[in-house]
Amino acid sequence: MIAAAQAAGPCQPGEEASWGRRVHTLTVDLHMVAKQAAQDIDRLESAKTFVAFLEKVEVEETSRRGLLTLRPPSGDAENIRTEQEETDRGRQLIERARSLVGRWVLVYRYNLVYRYNEEKAGNRQHNVRMLAHLVDLGDGAISVNMAKKVLLDDAAGVVARAQGAWESVGLPDTGTISVEQLQKARAELTG
Repeated sequence: MIAAAQAAGPCQPGEEASWGRRVHTLTVDLHMVAKQAAQDIDRLESAKTFVAFLEKVEVEETSRRGLLTLRPPSGDAENIRTEQEETDRGRQLIERARSLVGRWVLVYRYNLVYRYNEEKAGNRQHNVRMLAHLVDLGDGAISVNMAKKVLLDDAAGVVARAQGAWESVGLPDTGTISVEQLQKARAELTG
């Protein structure tokens, strides 16, 4: 409410009613923005992360979703989709992804599960990997905090496993590490 009143500016004498309506409208608008931001933060908090080289970005003809081709250090290409290009969020993710083609990125992804009807098969579940967010890693330097989150995700949330893999390859507690160093720690989890 305070932010809306400040955004509306000072109330001129005799214009109290229109000023009040303006504050009301701005309050509702700010509430909607905050609600969307909270949903986006929840989505990021539950998202899985991985590091990959962003090779290309296309828009699918049929679904109008952005389709990113990513190549993790393992070498196997992976596709991930955005929301539809016609939505604000979809357009923003596609534009951001296009600006990061040819760079290493930290990918936040979630699985979108929905049901669809197929003749003679009844209801089936369809699972699509969706992009939640991209972080530019530039030349491949990853902050230690981000790298630890990736490793913890890989360890299915088991802190002792992630810490053991981190320590076994001698990674630092602060600063940044390379993609290659992170991959060594990830290999320790599966090795």
